Amino acid sequence: MKCSLCSKDLAETFLKKIIGSYVKNAKGKLLPVCRECQKKFPTKDALLKQLPP
Repeated sequence: MKCSLCSKDLAETFLKKIIGSYVKNAKGKLLPVCRECQKKFPTKDALLKQLPP
């Protein structure tokens, strides 16, 4: 799985959960986001502005 913002591969735990989180866009689709991008854009609104349309 890749980050929606920077397209880097997301690390996974041994139970196949991603290290990062998901952000729901206006259409209701869940998009994965890595921890580095979460640090750059701390609020949900800032993350959603950076996502491609």
